[in-house]
Amino acid sequence: MRQSLIKVVVPLVAGALVLASLSGAAFANAKHQATAKPTFDLAYEGPLSGGNAQLGLNMAYAVQYAVNEANSGKSAFGNLPFKLVYIAKDDQGSATLSPTDAQELSSNQSVIAVVGPAFSGATKAAEPTFSTHSVATVSPSATLPALATYGWKNFFRVVADDSVQGPADANWVVNTLKDKKLYVVDDASTYGVGLAGAFASQAKKDGAKVTTGSFPGTTQCSDGTASPTQYPDDAAVVVKADPQMLFYGGYYCDLGLLVSALHKAGYTGKVMSGDGSDSISLIAGTNPPTAANGVYASCACAVIGKTAADNTFAAGFKKLAHFAPAIYSAEAFDAANTVIDELKILSSGKTGTMAITRKAVVAGLHKISYVGLTKTISFTSNGNIKGDAIYANQVQHGSLVQIGLE
Repeated sequence: MRQSLIKVVVPLVAGALVLASLSGAAFANAKHQATAKPTFDLAYEGPLSGGNAQLGLNMAYAVQYAVNEANSGKSAFGNLPFKLVYIAKDDQGSATLSPTDAQELSSNQSVIAVVGPAFSGATKAAEPTFSTHSVATVSPSATLPALATYGWKNFFRVVADDSVQGPADANWVVNTLKDKKLYVVDDASTYGVGLAGAFASQAKKDGAKVTTGSFPGTTQCSDGTASPTQYPDDAAVVVKADPQMLFYGGYYCDLGLLVSALHKAGYTGKVMSGDGSDSISLIAGTNPPTAANGVYASCACAVIGKTAADNTFAAGFKKLAHFAPAIYSAEAFDAANTVIDELKILSSGKTGTMAITRKAVVAGLHKISYVGLTKTISFTSNGNIKGDAIYANQVQHGSLVQIGLE
């Protein structure tokens, strides 16, 4: 089933001819089509296969939909003086695979910008290549704080990082839920270690008793090294510690296995995770699925559906993807449209589309202010989003429900 979806997500771009009359670096990214409009590739990079594929598909279809809408001439952008081609790279969320994808995208001179990479570890590994080639990357979901500290001028993200999310989660658990005896574990991924560490540090400051550990991610669910058979033993360790709350830094696939084992082991405490687990796939990956009821998952992403624009996006997304938008779908749509808005700005001057270059897009994104579905998108000098809203969600009766702002 995933293979058929991936074929939809990654359309082939064929038959494009190089426009012989164009010259200079300003047109290095342009191709000629029958419309006589210059054409630019807007790419997505993230997991499209493997245990965490659903997170990537949530984003990939949103980017493709944004491109389709922009090309239609019927979106808020109007009739643009250029055409966009959507392409995608499947890095499986892996830091091992992402550098190759980054090199292929960067070497393709038609690629003007990338939405992604999606995962923090993959972003950290790929970003040096994108930076060297001045390719703007706008991640809908990579939250590792350190990503904004390496001096990559091309790096942007549309969500708050773990230095905001982890402490907000801890404050909410300790001060709102009143849980003071906590067990904090990570999946040994770049993302999981960062989120769990930020949570544990703040929880201790809030006066909680914190025990920490690591349950490495599995080969079944991610690019981890552990076996799914580890979780009964891990669950026994948690049950023996008897915490009021287990906080898990990691992704939904492995958390589903852990929650299943905790259920069988008779664990009666609460479970919480971050945005990597904020997916209905967590429920499907828990055995029995009802064992996931009550699990909390935070996210720097709001649930959409309150405006006409939200509903139009949801309907268009579902028509394309054949499933409803989920975590980070709206953020990916906003990330793509932020890039498209900058392309429109660049093409509106006297030099028109000649002004559209990779470096110009990077420079322009540092000054952008785009009103998206989820928020007004504007970036700080290091590429972080301006704003720090974190939302608390909970599995209730087989659905993920947004229960408040932390």
